[in-house]
Amino acid sequence: MTAQFRLSGTAIPPDARHMLEEIAEHFAEHASVTRNGETVHLEHEIGAADIRIAGETLTIELASNSEDELTMIRTVLAEHLFHFAGEKKFELTWSEKPKPALPGNMRLATVAGARNVTPHMRRVTFSCANVQDFQQGGLHVRLLLPQNGEAPVWPTVGDDGRIQWPDEKITAVRIYTIRKVDLERGEVDIDFVLHEGETMPGATFGATAAAGDLIGIMGPGGGWMPEATDLILAGDETALPAMLRIAEAAPAGTKVRFFGEVDSAAEEQPISSAADIEAIWLHRNGAAAGTMGGIQQLIRSLAPQCAAPTFIWVGCEKAEAVAIREYLKDELQYDRQCMRVGSYWEKQKADRLSPIRLISLFRKADQPAR
Repeated sequence: MTAQFRLSGTAIPPDARHMLEEIAEHFAEHASVTRNGETVHLEHEIGAADIRIAGETLTIELASNSEDELTMIRTVLAEHLFHFAGEKKFELTWSEKPKPALPGNMRLATVAGARNVTPHMRRVTFSCANVQDFQQGGLHVRLLLPQNGEAPVWPTVGDDGRIQWPDEKITAVRIYTIRKVDLERGEVDIDFVLHEGETMPGATFGATAAAGDLIGIMGPGGGWMPEATDLILAGDETALPAMLRIAEAAPAGTKVRFFGEVDSAAEEQPISSAADIEAIWLHRNGAAAGTMGGIQQLIRSLAPQCAAPTFIWVGCEKAEAVAIREYLKDELQYDRQCMRVGSYWEKQKADRLSPIRLISLFRKADQPAR
């Protein structure tokens, strides 16, 4: 691509070839990936990256049409490279250090109101600047939630390009879905699953949010509306805001098969869409979320009857999501461009972020947490 802004970097990983393979594998579901010998080219709407093996190192060339988006690409790539390295020694340097400032995609937001849409789903309305940004480019945002009456501490960008997050006890960071955007009022709606637990900053905030409360919002990002005329949506409560937004935005002529796993009929929500919607609600009837394997069974029964361009979209508990992804990718060898399977939460770690999903795509946020 022809780009005005460029940036180069050098990574020294434990195994350059293995890391290049991980980059190509991971980003295949999130961007256009081209492999040419020892070079991987990643192309996304906000920019591009060329990553090349050079001896024991990886050379990185980033390009974008805006300085802010170039910074986002650097952050996304840095987060992923450090995750791929795990506990092994890894070095990453850039031709220009990040500016000592807040992440460019962060803004402050004020609670305008809150209400329950079902017994265990509460909708909080936020007022903030530039809400039109949430209409495209990603379904999800990071919420930075001040804790225990403490003055908020906002994140900064470190020299290696990664975001330096504040102490969790002062400002908790959780990822949620933008449910609705109201351009006229300058407001966005975000739905919170209400559930019990010892460390639940997201659920606690959703239950107690009051008009005037101040938070930070980073994003949007983390996957956009699937472009398909035949679409399967399946997920539990944590994925419902994304599923409902996708279904409601689907144009006329689209066939959407919607499978929502919830506790009971009281948790079902209406779907208003120009698309042809077939909605089926799966009830756990008191069983704990993530214990029944119903979504995995559903996909195993439906997917063999499907083929591209049918798009399969799934959001659920991490272990179940991993099993579904492996089944589609490895056993069924389903087209990677026609599937998206997200780990929306993890047993024993509800309301926590999964490390590999801290930032996904060349965008500003990723997967939601409870």
